[in-house]
Amino acid sequence: MPEGLPDLWLGGRLRLHQPPRGAHRAGTDAVLLAGLIAPGPGEVVCDVGAASGAVGLAVALRSPGCRAVLVEREPELADLARRNAEENGLATRATIIAADVLAPGTRRHAAGLLPGLADLLLTNPPFFEPGRHRTSPFAAKASAHDLAEGGLDAWLRACVDLLRPQGRLGLIHRADHLPACLDALTGRFGAVAVRPVHARRDQPAIRILVSAVKGSRAPFRLLPPVILHDETGQFTPEVAALNEGRGWIGAAVDPA
Repeated sequence: MPEGLPDLWLGGRLRLHQPPRGAHRAGTDAVLLAGLIAPGPGEVVCDVGAASGAVGLAVALRSPGCRAVLVEREPELADLARRNAEENGLATRATIIAADVLAPGTRRHAAGLLPGLADLLLTNPPFFEPGRHRTSPFAAKASAHDLAEGGLDAWLRACVDLLRPQGRLGLIHRADHLPACLDALTGRFGAVAVRPVHARRDQPAIRILVSAVKGSRAPFRLLPPVILHDETGQFTPEVAALNEGRGWIGAAVDPA
């Protein structure tokens, strides 16, 4: 990956080296996911599908009492996440694991993805199924965006394995995948809470932010939306604050 100047995140507090343009790069989705749920002191936060480490490292920087585990299957991206952790002074609190979360359990465990590893797991699963959209000509971008048919269920099954009992899950996905997300969570998670994400207040949702608790029996809740832009096209105050690493969306997950 060519050398380049790092992107400045969290108001310049996080310097993030990313792949070159044309490959998958972290943006607003990562900002929203990193600001979804605040970890508690001493908790382990696992970022599954970490790419260059934007979500996990942002959470680690914002919450000095937590530890981060970044899981990425592409070795080059895992190396980039490791570099970002080191250059941001987070190497002692961030562990990078190069492993495929969709691999059989024995292979995942051998790579270090152990059952009950995390108190909080954040994930941005690949959004598309091959054959249902125009696949990117860039192999790394296609790998980040494409998930085999039925893969969302397998992805979340692996997330269940990584979480301790009553551990919390946070994910972001396309709004039209809400039914598939709810199906995959059923029987594994409760206290499911959904926040729609709208580009503007008068437009349909484009993303969903989902939080849930492993093994909970608490009921489903539909929470107020997140609005990205105001009438002038500027970020709303809530999202502008998240871009600077201030405040949490606060999914209000009920641990019961």
